[in-house]
Parts: sequence; C-alpha cells; structure tokens
Amino acid sequence: MNVTNVVFPAPEQAAAFFGAPEDGPFVMINLLKFRDRAKYADGSEPELSGRDAYRRYGKAVQACLASVGARSLYAGDVTELMLGEIDELWDMVALAEYPSRAAMMAMVSSPAYQAIEKHRIAGLAGQLNIRTKAIGG
Repeated sequence: MNVTNVVFPAPEQAAAFFGAPEDGPFVMINLLKFRDRAKYADGSEPELSGRDAYRRYGKAVQACLASVGARSLYAGDVTELMLGEIDELWDMVALAEYPSRAAMMAMVSSPAYQAIEKHRIAGLAGQLNIRTKAIGG
C-alpha cells in the first residue's frame, strides 16, 4: 500500500470529488501530519510549531463549518497503533460532518475560509482526507 500525505488535492481529484453526484451528508476523516515548524508564505513566525499553526486554523474553521451547516465531530492526537503496520503515524485525526459536497465546496471557496487557510498550509506537512458515508445513508 502506498500512502502519500499532501496538503492540496490534485486538480483532477478535486474535480472528481466535487463533480460527483450529490448523495447527502458525509463525514470526512482527516489524518493530519504536522511540520516541525510552521512555514508561513511570508516567512513570519518561524519559531511556531506546525501543530500550533494548525490549532489556529482548527479554532477558526469552526465558524466556517457552521456557516454551511457542517460541524466538527472529533479531533484528537494519534497516540499509538494497535493493529496493522505503517512506516509513520499521523499526528492527529479530525472528523467533520458535511451536509453535502456543495456545502463543503461553499466553505472552502468562502472568503472567511480563504483568510484562515494560511494556518492550515503553514502547519501541515500533509494529510489524507477520507470521505465516509453512513451505512444505509
């Protein structure tokens, strides 16, 4: 199994995801890997950890989620692996519930989200986003 953490989807991935038929609410699993040090585009705050930069994003994104009817379900540090095998664990897991693909697209396209995304970019070394759908949903 090949696992590659990235900060942004490839254009074809984004087009396929947001262009897929609407099928209602879903939960996005975010597996997050942080930079040791934040890397802001303007070079500011080089002493800030990637985790702390991402925390800024995590606090601010709550209002963005709420503005499209989405919500954060869970966020927690990855502490150990009980089953399976992987070269390197993620640092954190976060779950967010969205009412639709369109709602997620509206959020990530909004000026409010665009204003806070710099903290996400500065803090993340990469991530995996896994869309899930409730059984029978």
